[in-house]
Amino acid sequence: MQPVQPGESWPKSWKESYPYDLDEVYGKISNYGYAYAYQNRRRRTLRLLTDVLEPGARILDIAAGQGNFSLALAELGFDVTWNDLRADLADYVRLKYERGQLRFAPGNAFELQFPSLFDAVLITEIIEHVAHPDDFLAKAAALVRPGGYIVMTTPNGGYFKNSLPRFSDCADPAVYESRQFQPNAGGHIFLLHADEIEPLARRAGVSVDRISLFTNPLTAGHVKTEALLRVTPRALVNAFESVTQTLPAFLKRKALVQLAVRFRKT
Repeated sequence: MQPVQPGESWPKSWKESYPYDLDEVYGKISNYGYAYAYQNRRRRTLRLLTDVLEPGARILDIAAGQGNFSLALAELGFDVTWNDLRADLADYVRLKYERGQLRFAPGNAFELQFPSLFDAVLITEIIEHVAHPDDFLAKAAALVRPGGYIVMTTPNGGYFKNSLPRFSDCADPAVYESRQFQPNAGGHIFLLHADEIEPLARRAGVSVDRISLFTNPLTAGHVKTEALLRVTPRALVNAFESVTQTLPAFLKRKALVQLAVRFRKT
């Protein structure tokens, strides 16, 4: 991935994306909790794809933003299509492009159409931004070939600090339509709970192939641990993260920040 230098003439969306890139890919960390949580999520997401797909497989990355997952997958040898509602970000991604097969298909994810189906669709940190997560997962499934995969990450709705509503408890999700598609944590509508995943999968015509909870409050810099992260060796943070993976399932659902799911289309 090519490093980039910000310019005065950059569009607003580029200028807003660049600080995230400093934490996510360029290593100039200002928020350790955010950076460590992102790196955890990136490792798990890539593994969920590379465990089941060979290089050359076609992957659609929906709502891909500044394209860091798209670029990483292209560099690993996958045939990647980048998508985001903000079409002007495509040229920002092109600035960072270094190698691999990368295509661009900006637009509303609910309206996407392609001449052929994908081996996998990637939906990272997006389903919590839509008013109809059931319809969104079904749309993603419609873009995947039989036997293909959807890989999803999203904040864990069962995490003890979460105060947002459950999707399954909402009588009329349409009331949130005016708020959907907003970026960053302020745009979260529902945070899915682990026990909501199976019903959503069945409705979308996919099965749950693998589900995991990860990233503890220390790793994420929550409960006022950001200052501690700045002086704690990364090896110790990683060791504590590994220990929390051994917690009983009911404690993981309360104590861990992130949820990752690999679905398979039947």
